[in-house]
Amino acid sequence: MKYPSTVNTYCPKCRKTTVHKAKLYSKGSARTMAWGQVKHARKLTGYHGKVAGEKTVKKQGKRQKVVLTCPVCNLKIERTIGTRTRKKLEVTAA
Repeated sequence: MKYPSTVNTYCPKCRKTTVHKAKLYSKGSARTMAWGQVKHARKLTGYHGKVAGEKTVKKQGKRQKVVLTCPVCNLKIERTIGTRTRKKLEVTAA
């Protein structure tokens, strides 16, 4: 699925329509000292099987996200493209 690299859209902070830059959403690295991560690491210690590993049922597709950046105030807006899609999202110069 192709998506344009610039989108003319409304910015809620500036309260006007400007040309936003589009970029693919990427997940940040997980915090190693977060409560859930520490709890999971504690469960994995000792002599027993793996706790909560790979899931058996896969989802049909992912919800593709695009981050739009306002050139005036640098506000970042997340936008979900469609519902669940199997196709990869590709930001193209248009």
